[in-house]
Amino acid sequence: MTTSAANVLSRDALVDTCAGALVQSFADYNAEFRSITRRAPQRFDERDWRGSLRDAVERIELYDKCVNRAVHQMQVRLGEDVTERALWSSIKRRFTELIDALPDLEFDKTFFNSVTRRTFGTIGVDAAVEFVALDLDPIASVKSPIETNVYVNRGSLELLFEEVLADFRFRTPYLDFDRSIRTISNEVRAQCEVDADASKPPLQVDQIEIIRTVFFQMTRAYLVGRISGPGWQLPFVLALQNTESGVRIDAVMMDESTVSILFSFTRSYFHADLAHVGQAIVFLKSILPRKPVSELYTVLGRAKQGKTERYRELFKHLQKSEDQFVHAPGDKGLVMICFTLPSFDVVFKIIRDRFAYPKNILREEVQKKYEMVFKHDRAGRLVDAQEFKRLKFPAARFSKELVAELQDEAANTVHFEDGFVIMDHVYIERRMTPLNLYIRNASREDAEKAVLDYGQCIRDLAVTNIFAGDLLLKNFGVTRHARVIFYDYDELCAVTDCRFRDVPQSKFDEDDMRAEAWFHVNDNDVFPETFMQFLGFDQHLKDVFLKVHGEIMTAEWWRGIQQRLRDGEVLEVLPYHRHRVRVFSSL
Repeated sequence: MTTSAANVLSRDALVDTCAGALVQSFADYNAEFRSITRRAPQRFDERDWRGSLRDAVERIELYDKCVNRAVHQMQVRLGEDVTERALWSSIKRRFTELIDALPDLEFDKTFFNSVTRRTFGTIGVDAAVEFVALDLDPIASVKSPIETNVYVNRGSLELLFEEVLADFRFRTPYLDFDRSIRTISNEVRAQCEVDADASKPPLQVDQIEIIRTVFFQMTRAYLVGRISGPGWQLPFVLALQNTESGVRIDAVMMDESTVSILFSFTRSYFHADLAHVGQAIVFLKSILPRKPVSELYTVLGRAKQGKTERYRELFKHLQKSEDQFVHAPGDKGLVMICFTLPSFDVVFKIIRDRFAYPKNILREEVQKKYEMVFKHDRAGRLVDAQEFKRLKFPAARFSKELVAELQDEAANTVHFEDGFVIMDHVYIERRMTPLNLYIRNASREDAEKAVLDYGQCIRDLAVTNIFAGDLLLKNFGVTRHARVIFYDYDELCAVTDCRFRDVPQSKFDEDDMRAEAWFHVNDNDVFPETFMQFLGFDQHLKDVFLKVHGEIMTAEWWRGIQQRLRDGEVLEVLPYHRHRVRVFSSL
């Protein structure tokens, strides 16, 4: 064998070895991901909610850990050739062959991209050494439906739901099996009457189809499926709570809006051990047609694939649209430059190079706040902001005003080269209507509802150990479901890190006249009774707010929440309202 032939053989062997190692690296990650996920049923049975929180963080951190490990392995295997693009192109081709028959093979491709992008520091997309997101379509590769249980109504809803609950049992028994069946049956009958046309009889149930895998999220387990009859189909989700006395039916969800909120971009990720995630996405899209595929992947815990899908959705949209990126509606932020593409339902956020007074925070601290939210229980009140690096857009798609601000205020992050805008670092999140604009333009009734939900948002964040810091209405948004969500994280902190104080009583009149506080204030001091001064409610909305949420304006309430958190109590925020509370309370 000639030396040249030996070198070719050696290179082929190296390509094969590296491609196989990367396939194995993702397989190892996926196995560990599913291993953590499979702890969920035991956590639910043992009511180990602290363990569930630890699992959630461990699983989120796992991807970066495994990618970094794979990057290091390639550096060791390839040595000085680790950035040879031709070699990586060969590895990519072999990698493609090796994963061809695998389920969810787009996950493998996304993992491969993560390795090459960190290795090369890729700007935009390099098709030679990574898979182009526009060419990936995980839904199209799904060849068979997810495994479900189908239950046919033979004339009795009670018998129908007896079959359902008999198939989904836990180590902890149902609190009252027969009463649970009656509860579900009564609720389904009631909702079938609500959904019926006024001129027609109630909807008739023919069958229910439920995914065999149970979905777990924080303290609840969910049976996820669909219910149908002659000419109609609706989502069908049962929420289950494990109490000290046994498992109880906590809610029956049969409308798209409620189930959409359950699978929201503001919720913590589900723990559901799915052998083929794409099959679950196809099923969920059948009951939630308006939900973007990117958000479904993300809420199932596949955050990196969710980012890939959002990238694909965005750039496919750019190809078929002509509008420009412009400043997002709302007040100008001191920390972030916020912009949007009007025809696409997301907002882009870039950290400014400098922060104007009175902001006193470093760029690195802002990034840590966003990382904190990524790993925290978002309780349905914090938007899931996806972090992207080295994105590349045509400069012609940006308005002149936006280009000017990016050049003046974010030159360290945004670069203009050869007709393109290159963003070293950007957050992308769902677009919402800023709360201050919403209230300004809403009817009196809708404004009142928004103000009350704003107060509930503050409460929900507090019990999950989040203090928003800056409670100005412009930092909150309203979703299409009219839910109030917090999205400005630069002053966010843990409730347990704050010192909530009453405003001291002054001894002299001149103290009250001072522009600055006459008493000493530490950086972590918070004075709840002053909150209302900054909210800008008119007198009517102020009265509406204080009637329901007045205690939020007292240091005593916040100190009470602090104490419960420090005592280790897990305070939950449900992603749904308990339907027909009177019925369920009888359990």
